[in-house]
Amino acid sequence: MVTPTHEEDEQSEDQVLDLNPDQSDEKPERDTAVGSSVSPEPDWDQLPNSPHVCKTCGEAFGKKSRLEDHMMQHTGQKTYLCKTCGKGFKHSYTLTVHMRSHTGEKPYSCETCGKSFNQTSALTQHMRVHTGEKPYLCKTCEKGFKTSSALKVHMRNHTGEKPYICETCGKAFKQNSELVVHMRSHTGEKPYSCETCGKSFVQTSELTKHMRVHTGEKPYMCTTCGEAFNRSSTLIVHMRRHTGEKPHVCKTCGAAFKQRSALIVHMRRHTGEKPYSCKTCGKSFIQTCALTEHMRVHTGEKPYLCKTCGKAYKQSSALHVHMRGHTGEEPVHL
Repeated sequence: MVTPTHEEDEQSEDQVLDLNPDQSDEKPERDTAVGSSVSPEPDWDQLPNSPHVCKTCGEAFGKKSRLEDHMMQHTGQKTYLCKTCGKGFKHSYTLTVHMRSHTGEKPYSCETCGKSFNQTSALTQHMRVHTGEKPYLCKTCEKGFKTSSALKVHMRNHTGEKPYICETCGKAFKQNSELVVHMRSHTGEKPYSCETCGKSFVQTSELTKHMRVHTGEKPYMCTTCGEAFNRSSTLIVHMRRHTGEKPHVCKTCGAAFKQRSALIVHMRRHTGEKPYSCKTCGKSFIQTCALTEHMRVHTGEKPYLCKTCGKAYKQSSALHVHMRGHTGEEPVHL
């Protein structure tokens, strides 16, 4: 049984893990992760009487190469260059990890599921999917997270911080991934395509939901009546039929609605907005379904057919009235 959730709030593991070595020159954690066959390096930084001392900050190192790496933090110099793409790095080990993005090498494998990673720190974070460990706790609400980056994003719910700003329209976001998706609304880019029908989407979650149209999968089931749905958001709206909840309230007249879309249409009655116009005669309507019905005046289309006598109508409501004549509720108008 699947509990209804807001799919829009879900994050994939790849969104949570900070796996890109190109974005940071911070020293990676010396990893002792479960499932890793790589022995941790000795901690040269802690060796007593080290001959290699940084003249800027006084930190000592057991190897000259480690001191040279460290000095780049002060100078900003990036002497380790990728021969494939030319990108520069301050540390040799960061270049080593970066090179795996070109070679595809993923030497660190999970012993539980076999998934491979290009860094030990990524494997460490992944293992928490299996163990359920959430070592990063929010001090405000005590919610736990598998990664520090996920906690950092969560904290913005409390602080209201939105550091990622769209240069086109100025809209701000809590996560860079949200900004990336938003930018596609300006560029029109839809990189995720359905292999069955060719329809394209701006994000993978939309493609996943769409695929259920083809597969018929309906994983979200109502515990009250057993009806199933292919989206959690549809189940949430459906549940309001049982509970009577109408959370979307008009601030002008107090009318309440089960769906936000219904409130938006209702508000146009107050504002007079009619955004959908007939290209033939110019008449405007507050919603698309009203425009669709109106267009039949011009096309002559009558899609609603009486199965008893064959008479056709432009609107379903007209067919319902007609059907009462056959049931004896009122005369049939032929």
